[in-house]
Amino acid sequence: MIFLDDLQKLALAAATQEQQKLTPDSVRQGARHMIEYARTDPEGFWQIFVEKVTQFGLKVLAALLIFIVGIFLIRWAKNALKHMFQRRKTEPTIASFVTSLVSISLTILLIVISISTLGVDTTSLAALLAAGGLAVGMALSGTVQNFAGGIMLLAFKPFKAGDFIEAQGVTGRVVEVNITATKVLTPDNRVVILPNGALSNGTINNYNGRPLRRVEWLVSVSYGVDAAKCKEAIIAILQSDERVLKEDTDMKKLYKELNISSYQLSTVNYRMDAIPAPFAALKSLNENDITFVVRAWVRAADYWDVFFALQERFYTELPPQGFTFAYPHVDVTMLNS
Repeated sequence: MIFLDDLQKLALAAATQEQQKLTPDSVRQGARHMIEYARTDPEGFWQIFVEKVTQFGLKVLAALLIFIVGIFLIRWAKNALKHMFQRRKTEPTIASFVTSLVSISLTILLIVISISTLGVDTTSLAALLAAGGLAVGMALSGTVQNFAGGIMLLAFKPFKAGDFIEAQGVTGRVVEVNITATKVLTPDNRVVILPNGALSNGTINNYNGRPLRRVEWLVSVSYGVDAAKCKEAIIAILQSDERVLKEDTDMKKLYKELNISSYQLSTVNYRMDAIPAPFAALKSLNENDITFVVRAWVRAADYWDVFFALQERFYTELPPQGFTFAYPHVDVTMLNS
């Protein structure tokens, strides 16, 4: 059997002096060698040709088989990830992102393996992909930062769609959380888009982060009122509102009503073993009045409704009972000489 090295030697020996002086070109030179060898030894040429074509065909078949099996395995992995995310009730945005990322990464890896099966050196291809990734990363550094911030927000969930938050100087309800930005609907019906990079690195005040919240009022009345009776009147107003949680509230029934899972209740973030009783106490003695601090616990969804409703009731129901509100004034005493 004639090997490839012998083929090249015979072709070079048959080449003329004029052909050897031509500018070197691997493709053209190889073609000339092959033609010259085919002329000088047709039988050996076709023997090597059939052998090489057979070897290359087997490589192509192996690469196709690897690619087809790889595509099947990638689809199976995507479906497995989707079912896993559905069972764990993962955030749809992060589930979609992770599934897409895994699919793209595995597809690129499969293409590289298939090309290497054909005998192509993939070192340069890997270097090209790395250089391209670096260039894209540098050009989109801000986007990459927002992308990473989105991953952090979706993974650790400091808030979710529907929560009322305060962040980056914006207060409003979260309407959408995607991989690069968060949309917030303000109380005056404006949509503010916050980049996830800055949002994940800043302070986030989530007003709906817990199922129960404490409401606080400051009630100022004139000097001279009976403090004990004033506190009783304030507590009576609190007790009469059904939205205010009492100290005898059934916590198991309450958590079931709020649809709080046993997993959430196992953390200190959600569990309260009992509701503190509505509270009122004399806080300060001011220049023109005395101030009572009033506190009560409510469901997070009832916070503002209870706050405004009881604020109005304090104003309308306390004065008729003799607990008048003070206002800045000056007492002037005239002395007759």
